[in-house]
Amino acid sequence: MRKSCPFLVQVPEAGFALPHGMKGSHVLLFSTMCWSMLANGNKLFHFGPCRISMSMNEIRAGFAAIKANIVSSSSEKCCIIHHLFNFYVDKVFKYCTTEDSYVNRKISSIANSFLSIKRNLAHCHNQNMCKCGQESTEKFKQILTNYRGLNVTSAAMKSLGELDILLDWMEKSR
Repeated sequence: MRKSCPFLVQVPEAGFALPHGMKGSHVLLFSTMCWSMLANGNKLFHFGPCRISMSMNEIRAGFAAIKANIVSSSSEKCCIIHHLFNFYVDKVFKYCTTEDSYVNRKISSIANSFLSIKRNLAHCHNQNMCKCGQESTEKFKQILTNYRGLNVTSAAMKSLGELDILLDWMEKSR
């Protein structure tokens, strides 16, 4: 027997679920409410038997605003990038392996690109062109603390999964 959300009653002939106790004319009210939520940018997501309405655009916009504020507020971007490229080359890429040889080749290609960029950043850093202060050091320590809290392979794969955040930030910092 298929389980469903406790607050919904499945109505197979209608193709939707109603809250318990809702019958007859209440269907019109319920469907109007659902259409209203969808018209406001909400989308209906199916998680097994449960259907949840949410505004993914609103959530993404909120996250984007937070992310933009956090990553663009630093005056020590060069130093943070230097730390992050060292981190990815030294700690992440060497532990990112999968069963898929194609994916492994792509990871290797990205790692080689990062190694080249790391060398260029090291050159800038060694000539004191990157100013490193307390802010960049603290942010990087926080990243390392979170990384060390996981097993090495899981942490590396999680960091690889978050690479798009770093790449977005780098593109916005041009």
